[in-house]
Amino acid sequence: MMDVFTVTIERADARQRLDRFLAGVGTWGTRSQVHRLIADGGVWIDGVPAKPSSVLRCGQCVEVRPARRHPSCADVMPEAIPLDVLHEDDWLLIINKPPGLVVHPAPGHWQGTLVSALLHRWQSRPADLDPLRPGIVHRLDKDTSGVLVIAKDAATLAALGAQFRAREVSKEYLALVWGTLRERQGEIRRPIGRHPVQRKRMSVRAGGRAAITRYEVVADTNGMSVVRVWPQTGRTHQIRVHLAALGHPVVGDALYGGGGARAAALAMSRQALHAARIEFVHPHTGKSIGVSAGLPDDLLGLLDRMGLARLALASLTSPRPSSSVSPQQQRASRPRASEHDTRLGTARSSHRASPKLRSLKEERT
Repeated sequence: MMDVFTVTIERADARQRLDRFLAGVGTWGTRSQVHRLIADGGVWIDGVPAKPSSVLRCGQCVEVRPARRHPSCADVMPEAIPLDVLHEDDWLLIINKPPGLVVHPAPGHWQGTLVSALLHRWQSRPADLDPLRPGIVHRLDKDTSGVLVIAKDAATLAALGAQFRAREVSKEYLALVWGTLRERQGEIRRPIGRHPVQRKRMSVRAGGRAAITRYEVVADTNGMSVVRVWPQTGRTHQIRVHLAALGHPVVGDALYGGGGARAAALAMSRQALHAARIEFVHPHTGKSIGVSAGLPDDLLGLLDRMGLARLALASLTSPRPSSSVSPQQQRASRPRASEHDTRLGTARSSHRASPKLRSLKEERT
């Protein structure tokens, strides 16, 4: 652990943004690394957790308390962790991430992560990928299951990253939430920022980053609803925060009000949230590709007990309502020279992994 750094802001440094000031000092790396340090609760101004956009005033006391040690290559070792592969070619690996698998190593989770699995799988891969984030362009929370796309080289990683930043990637989730939503479909536009006190949580708050989530109710029963969700932005915990803000937290989500005795009675110890489908343009072929992931056993079993499994599974192969598609995604999905259909290969690999109610249906995008 590094020592606490304390500085009193002088007149010459006043009126700067906090992140620019700390990046200029040079001790804590680039501006993006400073952002991460601040987001982790490692920077305080006058005894209050700071935000990257905080504007410094003369006389303020800035404390940097880097309580977390960032992982190094020595912390992360290859491990033979099996992966449920939905699609693979020379440039991409697309998996169905199981619940409970951590994507990136962090304190308390140095081993048993997706990164360790990839290091084992790709021991002979080119050395142009960060060994701590080998090809990972987006992430899923530890207890969220579903589709995750991984690049096999730096050029593919950069191209995919550009599509995510331009909001040209379509992502669909399936969630089981508490309560009956008043509107059968709708759009949530509420800014999201880090919770001012509970730093592991995000919250809807003024001054947060713009966040848009579209949804459609599939079915409801016994005080619960199955909801299809299309996040239009990629904020941390976005779906969980937005649904909780509507008063309908995800079942099993203890962090945002969906856990407790009710979830325990259903034997659901994690958030009932699944990344069901992703669509994007293949960076090398220029063809549209869509891949779906079957539901994990715990969520499928719960839906079956609630009498919702049939409708939930049917929704995974239903067309998206036009309201769920952003203008950027519409442009990105316009037909190219030809289309890429992973229907046969994906269905076969999923059938081998778990034949029980996990058939995948891939349609042309």
